[in-house]
Amino acid sequence: MNRLLQPVLAGVVTALVGFASSFAVVLAGLRAVGADQTQAASGLLALCVAAGATAIWFGLRLRIPVSVAWSTPGAALLVSTGAVEGGFPAAVGAFAVCGVLLTVAGLFPSLGRSIASIPAPIAGAMLAGVLLNLCVAPVRALVEVPAVAGPVVLVWALLSRFARIWAVPGALLAAVAAIALTGPGLGAVDARPVVELTAPSWSASAMVGIALPLFLVTMAAQNVPGMAVLAGYGYRPPLRTVLAGTGAASALAAPFGGHAVNLAAITAALAAGPDAGPDPGRRWIASVTAGVSMVVLGVGAGLATALVLLSPPVLVEAVAGLALLGALASAITAAVADPDRVQAAVVTFVVTASGLTLLGVGAAFWGLVAGGLTTLLHHRRTAPGAVPEEPSGEPSEESAEEISRR
Repeated sequence: MNRLLQPVLAGVVTALVGFASSFAVVLAGLRAVGADQTQAASGLLALCVAAGATAIWFGLRLRIPVSVAWSTPGAALLVSTGAVEGGFPAAVGAFAVCGVLLTVAGLFPSLGRSIASIPAPIAGAMLAGVLLNLCVAPVRALVEVPAVAGPVVLVWALLSRFARIWAVPGALLAAVAAIALTGPGLGAVDARPVVELTAPSWSASAMVGIALPLFLVTMAAQNVPGMAVLAGYGYRPPLRTVLAGTGAASALAAPFGGHAVNLAAITAALAAGPDAGPDPGRRWIASVTAGVSMVVLGVGAGLATALVLLSPPVLVEAVAGLALLGALASAITAAVADPDRVQAAVVTFVVTASGLTLLGVGAAFWGLVAGGLTTLLHHRRTAPGAVPEEPSGEPSEESAEEISRR
């Protein structure tokens, strides 16, 4: 019984932490691209069902603890992108295209390898630029609504020190308590599950401004790290199956408002690590339990959406920002890890964080373009065949090999 109880509990914790720590980011992203309350609640429910069902299928079929989640960085991207031409239907069309791209990346491994080959500093800088605005929200909240934001930040800080895994859920509970004490209450709220279909429309600005950056962020910030986490615990699921499965689930969830599902990166360790049991061969039970729990949590999407709408907008963004601070730290670390690409990474970060919209396309795309052009410019400074001198005056074998690859 204990051998079964441990992975089951680990799966429940995985789902609770994943849902509570970032559902506010998802709702903020959907509202930013034009969803109304009903559409946002439907989108959150669709993501829960898509992620949960996919995790159950992977676990039962592969007998590997493959955790699936929504794309939290992708939701943050939606916040930074804002409304696009065509409104929410155009965003839904972009979500569907992103799902198709994820599926194609699975069917054609060379495409997945191409995404993985984007220089880590450029990808990290783009992600950092996307996350920055939300991550400064706790500071704004402390200034604008100190009475409710102060306890939220304090709870987060204390739990970050003594029980890190519960820091964001604890901050969320503190925010709920603050809303209950200062807000109008939830008595008149209809918290029943909401399912609403949105017919997709197609616009070039949404494809370039949402679909492509969402695909890139989901691959670079979720699927690639998620595979690395699983490999660290000795699991190597077939990438083609994982990408095709999550891509198909994303495409199916899109008409209901879901933006993208993918491999879990942060919570993956909860289901794949020792906390899920001493026997690695039985930890798949944790991911299946997490999938079931995520579907159950989706039933409460209407209540979660109503709760967010009753709170000051900056407070919701503050909780989302606290949830993303770890991701921001990792993105910045990746951005400055390679001294040769720091300038390109800084250019990518600045352009992305600017929030500019040019030709109807959001800043994330232009950040990638600017970073790529800067990289090419700096690489051209070295004449063809020239070998940079090393301190010893002789090129090493490794550096010569690297230059030949360039």
